[in-house]
Amino acid sequence: MKFIDEAKIEVIAGNGGNGVASFRREKYIPKGGPDGGDGGRGGSIYAIADRNINTLIDYRFARLYRAKNGQNGRGSERYGKGADDIILRVPIGTLIKNINTGEIIADLVDHQQKILLAHGGSGGLGNIHFKSSTNRAPRQFTNGEQGQEFELKLELKVLADVGLLGMPNAGKSTLIRAVSAARPKVADYPFTTLQPNLGMIRVDQSRSFVMADIPGLIEGAAEGIGLGHQFLKHLTRTGLLLHVVDMMPLDENTDPVHEAQALVEELRKYDESLYHKPRWLVLNKTDMLPEGQREKICNQFLNQLSWDGQYFMISALTGDGCKHLTYAIMDHLEKAQAMELERTQQQTGPIDH
Repeated sequence: MKFIDEAKIEVIAGNGGNGVASFRREKYIPKGGPDGGDGGRGGSIYAIADRNINTLIDYRFARLYRAKNGQNGRGSERYGKGADDIILRVPIGTLIKNINTGEIIADLVDHQQKILLAHGGSGGLGNIHFKSSTNRAPRQFTNGEQGQEFELKLELKVLADVGLLGMPNAGKSTLIRAVSAARPKVADYPFTTLQPNLGMIRVDQSRSFVMADIPGLIEGAAEGIGLGHQFLKHLTRTGLLLHVVDMMPLDENTDPVHEAQALVEELRKYDESLYHKPRWLVLNKTDMLPEGQREKICNQFLNQLSWDGQYFMISALTGDGCKHLTYAIMDHLEKAQAMELERTQQQTGPIDH
């Protein structure tokens, strides 16, 4: 699975059919009058979010979507048939932009959410609409309208449940390897993660969540320094952020407290809503701390950081504490989902089954 999936497509709605100028001609009826029918409407193009789809790969190969034109009107007041609409099914989390204007057309975040991408042209009018007391034999009719055409960019922001934050080499990739089947690159030097990685964490047979690992942040990331700033925006939809802290950095002069404070400041500069998201501290590499002093060192770190929130002591390398962390995450996500469902039912009323 790719964290960001993009595609560029062209959508062309169908033209409306033309109206027709026709006159009724039957034996023994010399003055039959106008009977030209209207043209049919052109097909429109819609996008609909579908939770059963998780990639935009189909739109990388089929880039042109053209709806059919409406049929022309005919005599005997026969109207042209309207063309069928085209429905493009996309994953939940798809952002649709107009390439030429940069306008955001839709942000599809709910299952079955539907948006009109290109409107089909209306059918033209037949001459039966132009009959009047002073114009008994109108020859006027109108042509169908042209369908809309757009070049669009589809950008998928996968709705990961949990996002990993941390300085380079904090052990985020090792953590996601330890708790999922994802296999990101791991090495003992900074910036081994050059693109986001996703891991599906299965707590038990019927409980699972998606974790996203982005490139490490450094000071100045919100101003464009380093790699991580390119992906911060893709964490805005996560339900929980895990701030992974390297408790035993390679450089002895590195201060974990300063680095943790710097990362939080980058979040605040970039996006206040991201800064205020639920965030837990994950103190990693505790296996490298002196065995009898681990809790003392971690408590000192928490006191210096003035942290009073949720925290976990783990070793992503050995797996120590990782199982407890994943179960706590699953419980948190399920409680959040239950609260959201309760709020929705209070606003809309109970759902009838």
